[in-house]
Amino acid sequence: MSEDEQAPGRTQPGHGGAQAVAAARAHGAQTMFTLSGGHVFPLYDGAVKADPPMPIVDVRHEQTAVFAAEATARLTRAPGLAVLTAGPGVTNGVSAVTTAHFNGSAVVVIAGRAPDYRWGSGSLQELDHPALLAPVTKRAWTEHDAAGVGPAVTEAFRLAGAPHRGPVFLDVSLEALFGTGRARPAAADTAGPDRGGPAPRRGPDPEAVAQIARLLAESSRPVLVLGSDVWLEGAAEAARSAAEQLRLPVIANGQGRGILPAGHGLLVSRARSTALREADLVLVAGTPLDFRLGYGEYGGQGGAPRARVVHVTDAAGQIAAHCELAASAAGDLAAFFTGLADSAAPDRSRAGSWLPRLAQARQAAMSGDATLLASDALPIHPLRIYGELAPLLEPDAVIIGDGGDFVSYAGKYLEPQRPGGWLDPGPYGCLGTGLGYAMAARIARPSAQVVLLLGDGAAGFSLMDADTLVRHRLPVVIICGNNGIWGLEKHPMRALYGYDVAAQLQPQCRYDQVVTALGGAGELVTAPAEIGPALRRAFAAGVPYLVNVVTDPLVAYPRSTTGI
Repeated sequence: MSEDEQAPGRTQPGHGGAQAVAAARAHGAQTMFTLSGGHVFPLYDGAVKADPPMPIVDVRHEQTAVFAAEATARLTRAPGLAVLTAGPGVTNGVSAVTTAHFNGSAVVVIAGRAPDYRWGSGSLQELDHPALLAPVTKRAWTEHDAAGVGPAVTEAFRLAGAPHRGPVFLDVSLEALFGTGRARPAAADTAGPDRGGPAPRRGPDPEAVAQIARLLAESSRPVLVLGSDVWLEGAAEAARSAAEQLRLPVIANGQGRGILPAGHGLLVSRARSTALREADLVLVAGTPLDFRLGYGEYGGQGGAPRARVVHVTDAAGQIAAHCELAASAAGDLAAFFTGLADSAAPDRSRAGSWLPRLAQARQAAMSGDATLLASDALPIHPLRIYGELAPLLEPDAVIIGDGGDFVSYAGKYLEPQRPGGWLDPGPYGCLGTGLGYAMAARIARPSAQVVLLLGDGAAGFSLMDADTLVRHRLPVVIICGNNGIWGLEKHPMRALYGYDVAAQLQPQCRYDQVVTALGGAGELVTAPAEIGPALRRAFAAGVPYLVNVVTDPLVAYPRSTTGI
């Protein structure tokens, strides 16, 4: 190697890090989320010296880096990129990778790895990472050759974005990442699911669509449930068009929120219990039939037969196998909804009974909540926060939930105006997502309001990353529902045993002062009338701002399932 190549500030041509960054950018990656580590220095070098440079957002905990990459994937519908150093850098990110796995989020995690030439000798942070990551990724493997780094990253991005989306893990040995070599051509001509290439976007079986259309024609009380994959697949417009053409009442789940905007006549999420209890046909599209949706068991009200269930997914492997289905379809979701609208005829009779029944239930629920949304109770009822927040939200606002009871209220009482503006941890239920999601949202949607709804329990997992928001100038409004307890545990434990333990937090803890100490701003709110003015100050601040609202610990969210 020449002196010129060894000189500080000079990139060794074609080193593994440069190859990786080039391949990631070619697949749409715009930002690298990471926490610094020596094993991955070439990836930083590749990002800094790329043309143009790839922005690096360095965080305070590796899980935040992966959560930020996951939120990027969910907001932009292109794979997100996280870079983790070897050993504890990888293991610190495992919960976030698992969250991406359960959410079907297209995330590529590139990690450092101890050198091959010392393998087995006890090098610093020597760990065979892929064995740990394999159960929660689409693929996890190691690249050992500098010339193979670029093609391996290409494969990772193609696989992450292929239906059904999910995280992919690639670690690269020290020699391969620091070493140079002429990159091998990517095997584009052999792309496919087994090679990491994108699977063809095939429409569902036409006969399956026709069968579902026949079931709709036989139904007098159908319900359509729209999940996150409808948004992620780019099928939101087709889904809305089909619902409107066929006059189907809609319940929105996950990022399916906003496909029908708040106030739409067919949106019956506020009448969810009535709809799923009284339906005779439930068509669930783009989300699993898990605990959030009663495991696929509906109807049966007053001794009536169980509702027939239809499950529609973007890939055959996602079709539910644990419950009886009347029909199913797998494939491109936009093609499914277009085909359904073409095959099924609208049933005008629903307008005379079923739709008015659900509209009445929706209105009753909204009327019943009006008092609590304006409550002057002390301590503050958590619903008052949402009563103050909802009128301040703009149509393109991104709402992020990270918490238990406090965030459950958000899912019920905040209905987005547009799709793609809702982020919660999803079915894995991992706390600590919030700060990573928030920084990704600010980057992906620079002109939108970004609001993080944070439980005080969840604050303990990631609030230090307010420092990241400050350092990278990413203003976010954080609203902390501070009831001083682990609400999801305290109330159920008391109901079971008559007492609780390990469920108490510090009353009125000053989380706002933590953010202030890190360079942001915030304030403590203890009276209902102070909430609105504090929120307006937060939106106007232009810095990370935490509104710390002390709420009543005796108020428990009225949930119907714990997921157990």
